[in-house]
Formats: sequence, C-alpha cells, structure tokens
Amino acid sequence: MKALRTRIGLGLAVSAAAVAIPLTATTASAAPPPGDGWVPIGAERYPSKAACEASELPNAQANGYHEVWCDDSKAIMPIFNR
Repeated sequence: MKALRTRIGLGLAVSAAAVAIPLTATTASAAPPPGDGWVPIGAERYPSKAACEASELPNAQANGYHEVWCDDSKAIMPIFNR
C-alpha cells in the first residue's frame, strides 16, 4: 500500500510541476506595443519611460496621434504613436 501512495504522490508532484513551469516561464524579449494601430516613429534615449512619453506626446498630438508608447526595455527606446 505504501508503494501505491508514494507513486500517487510522486505523480501529483510531477503533474503540478509540469503545469507550473510553463505558466511561470516568460521570455526576456520586449513586448510589442499594446493593442492595434501603433505606428513606429523612431527611437530616442530618455531617462525613463514616463519622461519619454511626456516629451513625445506634444509631437504626437501635433501629427494627429493621441497616444505615445515607449519601449523601455532598450537604452535607446523605440517610440510608437497611435
């Protein structure tokens, strides 16, 4: 009986690990801009994502866009407008 309980316990542990590992693993690559309709407009070096978006928003609005998204995963941040 003990061997059966050990096998069941081991099977449950292996099953839990098989589910948990893919759910917690992520890639280190940058995520694309959220949603559809983003247009890449260039890249610039900024001290933070907030500084990038605040600085670029007036330019975006002057060109007919209403949102700015900066990819802060790189030192020179790619900038997207929508």
